[in-house]
Amino acid sequence: MKRVSNVTVRKRLAISLVLGILIFTIIDIRLGYVQFYKGDWLTGKARDSWSREIPFEPERGKILDRNGVELATNQSTPTVFVVPRQITDPAATSEKLAAVLNISVEKTYKYVTTRASMVRINEARKISYEKAKEVRDLNLKGVYIGEDSKRYYPFGSYLSHVLGFAGIDNQGLMGLELSYDEELKGEKGSVQFFSDAKGKRMGDMADDYEEPVDGLDLRLTIDTNVQTIVERELDIAEATYNPDGMIAIAMNPNNGEILAMSSRPNFDPANFRHVPQEIYNRNLPIWSTYEPGSTFKIITLAAALEEEEVDLYKDTFHDSGHVEVAGSTLHCWKRGGHGSQTFLEVVQNSCNPGFVELGERLGKERLFQYIKDFGFGQKTGIDLQGEGKGILFNLDRVGPVEQATTAFGQGVAVTPIQQVAAVSAAVNGGTLYQPYIAKELVDPNTGEVVMRKTPQAKKKVISEKTSKQIREALESVVAQGTGGKAFVDGYRVGGKTGTAQKSKAGGGYLENNHIVSFMGVAPANDPQIVVYLAVDNPKGTIQFGGVVAAPIAGEIIGDSLQAMGVPKQKDQIEKKMKWDDIPLIEAPDLVGLTKQELQQKLYTLNLEISGEGGKVVSQAPEPGVKIKEGSTIRVHLE
Repeated sequence: MKRVSNVTVRKRLAISLVLGILIFTIIDIRLGYVQFYKGDWLTGKARDSWSREIPFEPERGKILDRNGVELATNQSTPTVFVVPRQITDPAATSEKLAAVLNISVEKTYKYVTTRASMVRINEARKISYEKAKEVRDLNLKGVYIGEDSKRYYPFGSYLSHVLGFAGIDNQGLMGLELSYDEELKGEKGSVQFFSDAKGKRMGDMADDYEEPVDGLDLRLTIDTNVQTIVERELDIAEATYNPDGMIAIAMNPNNGEILAMSSRPNFDPANFRHVPQEIYNRNLPIWSTYEPGSTFKIITLAAALEEEEVDLYKDTFHDSGHVEVAGSTLHCWKRGGHGSQTFLEVVQNSCNPGFVELGERLGKERLFQYIKDFGFGQKTGIDLQGEGKGILFNLDRVGPVEQATTAFGQGVAVTPIQQVAAVSAAVNGGTLYQPYIAKELVDPNTGEVVMRKTPQAKKKVISEKTSKQIREALESVVAQGTGGKAFVDGYRVGGKTGTAQKSKAGGGYLENNHIVSFMGVAPANDPQIVVYLAVDNPKGTIQFGGVVAAPIAGEIIGDSLQAMGVPKQKDQIEKKMKWDDIPLIEAPDLVGLTKQELQQKLYTLNLEISGEGGKVVSQAPEPGVKIKEGSTIRVHLE
């Protein structure tokens, strides 16, 4: 038997020791590398595999009027989530959940047995707090309540086409909600908890919470005081005339800020799915394109005055009721015509042949250049989607008849917002502004203004001298001419009526189907508001702008000026009374009178008494204010 020497044994032991030390060194280095160098990365990967996330939606930015009134805001709503691996008895859990959520057991069972780390129950999105409490009271393992929100429009259909609406995921789908979706939506947050491979929560690991970042608030140029008046008058007109549609715009002519905008038919943004797409998808004040009628005569007048082609007071014109142009007969709205008149009376009477004459004096090149300078045939650039451009004749296709009809607002097609912007330029001293409705974006937490829009002057169209003459002419239209029903005692209102024919497919015009309108400005000596109102095919009435649109616009203008704090004036042009006008009388001074004396004092006025005392201590309207016969005076007894 071979014997191993001691030297060989020692060598082998030494080699084994070295190898052992080398192996343990490698293991230690590897452990150190994993522990110290890759430890955080591996821990993060492990946390990712253990983590389950419940999303928390940010609060979508509010939409506010210029005074901070909330027009679109949010309601907090719960949503139900399930973690299937944490559910020990899927059948029992499905039955209990289905009963509370009013969905089928089969569908619920699919949710709770899905191979996913976390599942949202779509039928339990944005449920009521009462329903969420019922779910929570079930105390089911693996069932969680997450926080969500839904869009809320506190005024219903108010300003609906402008605001637009948001979808189930709070994403903007139409109107300002879509245009400013990126700024409004914010960034999502979440609550993260940890569970093992079997779905059991790991109690030794704290939950992580990532706070959502709320969206920015959008403040508008809209004044809810004016908007409320517009909505009220459109509702009354809709009930009175049952029109095919209506449009109203109020704008500050000095900077392009939209104070109010509305149309009919309208809709409730919270229930947009219940109305046809053509109703909510068309914002008529900026989209609708039609022949403007006589409101367009303001542009022809501005061009003629600027080019010094007419003197309103000295130049005269004889209207026989029609005018011959290149073999075509163009009629005035008044059969037999207006006879001899100054050009100021031509404007007051809205005389078509008189404006044909102004068009001829200008010629087609100058007339159409002014039309383009006033912004027609192009978008105004308002910050709303779906704006139309309108339709103008190509200059090389404009003959004598086209020139004549364009001069009094027929044969061209424009949008309401184009007309408002153009007339604002005509009365504000001659500057054409770009209309806008979004004023600023504000951080809701700090109040910091992130973005602010400023008025954009596009060009100088006419001089201040010409603008002053236009204001005077428009004021005379209301006081002495066709716009008399827009007259407001105490405010110098200027304006122009319009009665536009509607074209039909295949050419020609519809019978007894017009768009009647009124363009108003006030105060005429210092314009603070321009109001355009159009009523499409009013029923049961004479379809004239002066009959239908003017009184509605007058109510909007008068009440809006009061709401805006514009003081009344006494230096008005005396109104020319017509046979159907209700006489204006001064409100008597009733303060200090007894009940018996009140009855003897009021013969042509109604009385509304409040209080129980013996004498009058206050009244509305105040003494000396002009009111219509038959109006009501409210008195309060001591």
